[in-house]
Amino acid sequence: MGSLDATSTSLAEDLQDLQLDRPNKGLKSVEELEKLTVDEQLSDIERSVYLLSSGQEVQRISVIHNLPDLLRDTESHDECMRRVVPKVREVLHVAQTEMQLAASSAFLQILQKNLVPIQNYSQTFLQTILNSVDSKDPDVASAWLDTLLDVIDLLPKEVIKKEILGSAIAKGQLAQSVQSRLACCRILGKISTKFEPFVIKKEILPVVQSLCQDVDYEVRGCMCRQLDCVSRGLGLEATKSAILPELVELTNDEECHVRIAGLETVVNILTLLDAETCSATIIPLVCKICQQAVQAEDATLPVVATQLGKLCHGIADNLTDEQKQWFIDYYKKLCHVGLEKNKASSRVTMAVSDKERTKESDLTDIFELEDKLVECRKNSAFNFPAMVLFSGAKQFKQELHVTFTHLCKDPHFIVRKTISGGFHEVCKLLGNSAQLIQADVVALLKDESIEVLKGVVSNMPAILDCYMTSGSNHTISESKSGPLSDIIPAFLASENAIFTSNNWRLQQELMENMACLIKCYSSENLYNKVIPILRQKLSKARALPVKVAAARSLLTLTRKVKKHEQREEIFHSLIHDFCHARKCYWRSVFIDICRIVIELYSKKFFKESFYEYLLELHTDSVPNIRLRLCSILPDLKRLLILPTDRGLLQQLDACVRKLLVSEKDRDVSEGIQDAVEELDKIHIPMQSMTRRNFFEQDLEDQKKEEEEKLLLENEEKELKKEEEAAEKKKGDKRNLVSAKKGSENGSSKIPGPRKGSRAGLPGSNTATKNSKELSKTKIVSPVPAPGKSGNKVQVNSNTSKQSSGESNINKKGVSSPKLSRLPLYSSNPNIHQGRPSSPSLIPIKASTSGTTNKTSKTTRGSGIPAPGSAGLRRASVPTLSTTRRGSLSGQLSTEVNPKAKSSNGAMSPSIKERKKSR
Repeated sequence: MGSLDATSTSLAEDLQDLQLDRPNKGLKSVEELEKLTVDEQLSDIERSVYLLSSGQEVQRISVIHNLPDLLRDTESHDECMRRVVPKVREVLHVAQTEMQLAASSAFLQILQKNLVPIQNYSQTFLQTILNSVDSKDPDVASAWLDTLLDVIDLLPKEVIKKEILGSAIAKGQLAQSVQSRLACCRILGKISTKFEPFVIKKEILPVVQSLCQDVDYEVRGCMCRQLDCVSRGLGLEATKSAILPELVELTNDEECHVRIAGLETVVNILTLLDAETCSATIIPLVCKICQQAVQAEDATLPVVATQLGKLCHGIADNLTDEQKQWFIDYYKKLCHVGLEKNKASSRVTMAVSDKERTKESDLTDIFELEDKLVECRKNSAFNFPAMVLFSGAKQFKQELHVTFTHLCKDPHFIVRKTISGGFHEVCKLLGNSAQLIQADVVALLKDESIEVLKGVVSNMPAILDCYMTSGSNHTISESKSGPLSDIIPAFLASENAIFTSNNWRLQQELMENMACLIKCYSSENLYNKVIPILRQKLSKARALPVKVAAARSLLTLTRKVKKHEQREEIFHSLIHDFCHARKCYWRSVFIDICRIVIELYSKKFFKESFYEYLLELHTDSVPNIRLRLCSILPDLKRLLILPTDRGLLQQLDACVRKLLVSEKDRDVSEGIQDAVEELDKIHIPMQSMTRRNFFEQDLEDQKKEEEEKLLLENEEKELKKEEEAAEKKKGDKRNLVSAKKGSENGSSKIPGPRKGSRAGLPGSNTATKNSKELSKTKIVSPVPAPGKSGNKVQVNSNTSKQSSGESNINKKGVSSPKLSRLPLYSSNPNIHQGRPSSPSLIPIKASTSGTTNKTSKTTRGSGIPAPGSAGLRRASVPTLSTTRRGSLSGQLSTEVNPKAKSSNGAMSPSIKERKKSR
């Protein structure tokens, strides 16, 4: 009764203010005004009685609304039943519509909450309900009738039989008004399920049969809709003998309204009838109704299209193959109804207009007929999944595929909208045959109507799942000829049409459903095709929910991007474009992005990538940004673990301390105070090295962290594989070049030097001979040939002087300009110390396969320095790296006195050397 106190107090205050403002108008004193209103010392019961007697309409309605609360109080229950309830019943005789509706709702609540014993309720409230059902106001009578029907469900059958049954039968007499007979039909249908069959057969069935034969078609139609409940109360045998004849007659009624009711009742009682009755009576009856509807093209046709799915499933077990085929053909006819007559009706309309004999009624009839036919096709489209289940997925291509394509291309958008809304159900039913309707879903995604797009886009995750599990569970990069290669581009292209409309809810749904592409798109396709769209809508979409949905899908898809550089680029752009944006609107969106990152990614990732950037906003110049930051501070503290995150905790404390001390905005100050209260309640866990208790959130976070680590590991493995493949390809190419050179120059059959021999060294007897033979063989260097590698090798002049045998090689050893003349030097440690050392030139025998012999060994020198390499000059020779074949570990020294090079790049001997050699 708090509202009553407020009402009465406000009235007294208003009158008091009125007296103070107008003291010279002769108004009464404040005490007298209080006596005329409501004394504050009155109890709730007394105040209610007073308001029902002398209060205004709104005060009386307030008392009636609070009647269940008065009865709930045990102290005032008896007093309320004795004084308030009789007053309420008295007032309802002259009450207006609003008060009547309030009373009907309050009376039902009293019974639902068991505030009054059943006996008391039937003597007081139930009598008022029964009397009010006959109200002359249709709205009031309908409200009380609905209350009575709800009350019947809660009352025991003894009370119903004693208080309601007799009144209901009396209302069904022919002498009563149409309104009373309509109420009788609904009451009889409700109470039929409460009694035994013999009671129904004796008391109720005669009245039911009489009402089925009523002179008013509304009464016949209303009673026909209640035959389902009466049949279930009677049982099968009584239904076959008493109800079915009436039902057959009603389905053949002259009024369309009654025939529609008869068809709906036939569908509802199918589960009650046996197979014999269905085969002998129901199936012929239904076929007759369907044929009449198509011939007449009246209001029954859309109803037939609506009920055909349930009807076919109800009688499917009792149909022969011919009858089943008849229903399928009939359904296909319903899907095309009206399309053939569009041109004919337009020609007729134009002819009549030319003759100036067209009347408004004729045009109205034409438009109404077109609306009925469109509604018929719409209802048929709604039942298409049911008909696919009825005919079977195996027969879809032969029976229903063409019809489905026609519905997807129907000229009226409402038909296409309906079929698009059930497209995912058709895909599920078809299973592996879902590829048959691939072109249809692409056509719907390219539709110009936003309503049509809504049906497909809303269910796109379910549609893609069907195609992924229907034998083509590959991503687009793996099966470019699969159905997804056409569906996904059309799905992505639909955003152009959707974002031209003002339907921001559909835009939000599109952005959310783009996250489902993570299952069927490769990493590269996601990064190159989907993520750019999401980033664009995140920046340019108007509605904030659309931006948030785009951010969520973007962050979800980024988890699948394999390349670390691409992921870093996405996160860097989010920080640069939003956190460091000039407009405060974008900085506010960054806070929403951080909330999503906390939800989707691990704690470790957020702390490493976004934590500090988010805390920077506490110095933002816009109060709203600082206010929104206060709301996310508790979430930041929940991410921390001590002692690892001690530094982050200090940053958070410094941020909070600064806001507490220096904040001047009132709202932000209140927000940081609330945040501090919540922060104090949060306990930061300690990281234990021996034992750690994982909660559900910790396990989820650990799983996210493992997924992120696995992504990095997979990326490293792929990079390693790519490097190995590149090295292998490079080696194969090098071997191919060597083989080509060997085939051009011929292979040498001279074996390499034996182990322990002094061949090739100065002072050896066989040096000259071997050097001459070596001039006929190829010198193969481990480094790439010139032009194949970017490294340029320069040799010091001090190391260019060789023995007499080596000088012969310089003269005659060049057989082709393509051969490399870079010698493989011994990795002598003395070279690095500047000590003289004679480089050893290693002749390598070229095999027929073009491969380089790496196993040839050099012979140790006798310690005698080579000519031109005396101890006065130091050889500046770099060491060659042994870690990688054909690469140098350091820079070669610059030539002091470079010699002239021949055409093939080899060092040519000087004139003095030539004379000496001669």
